[in-house]
Amino acid sequence: MRPQPLQRVAYGVGVAVILFGAVTFQGCRASSPPVHKFPGYPIGFIERGVASWYGPGFHGNKTANGERYNMHQLTAAHRTLPLGSVALVRSLTSSREVTVRINDRGPFARGRILDLSLAGAQAIGMIGNGTDQIELKVIDYSPRREGMGVLRVQIGAFSDLGNARAVFAQVRSEFQGGRIMQVDLAEGRRYRVQVGQFMMETEAEVASSRLDRKFNLQSFVVRDDG
Repeated sequence: MRPQPLQRVAYGVGVAVILFGAVTFQGCRASSPPVHKFPGYPIGFIERGVASWYGPGFHGNKTANGERYNMHQLTAAHRTLPLGSVALVRSLTSSREVTVRINDRGPFARGRILDLSLAGAQAIGMIGNGTDQIELKVIDYSPRREGMGVLRVQIGAFSDLGNARAVFAQVRSEFQGGRIMQVDLAEGRRYRVQVGQFMMETEAEVASSRLDRKFNLQSFVVRDDG
């Protein structure tokens, strides 16, 4: 039986690349017009979906932009928005709003678009439920001097390296390469299997959908900031 991907893996401390290769998704072109061009999103980008939050278990951990996560500050994690983006987040159930800065990557659970800090979650009243339907709108963006990384498709995250290698071996028949990222978290070591290097989200999403259909996966797109 093929191992199933973990549904939640938290954020960026102690990352190492175990396997690496130059990757190009072959025969993959977006069928719809590109929405956003590298290297950043325009002011006014809007997205709707499910938000969650992360708190005490990650307080003090290093975030994707190198800061220490402070659950009492108004920050959030997003898988692809440029680090440094400032977003207005509105609860679609309570209509309460909060402005947060994107400084981390996540959430690593399919079906969610944003992980708020504890303070951000408190501001819109979602602590009790744990998740909420939200709308986010980018209202400001301070690009990093070094620019942004490429987009990749994450096809799984595992606590066992053997399971990660088994899934990676399946996908390698379709790809020229890929990588397994070793991430040391408070709850233990995890291995993230990632493939592809894309400059535009539309191309990455097409690749993700194709992989899901062929290999029965639940993949999603992440931005490589390393």
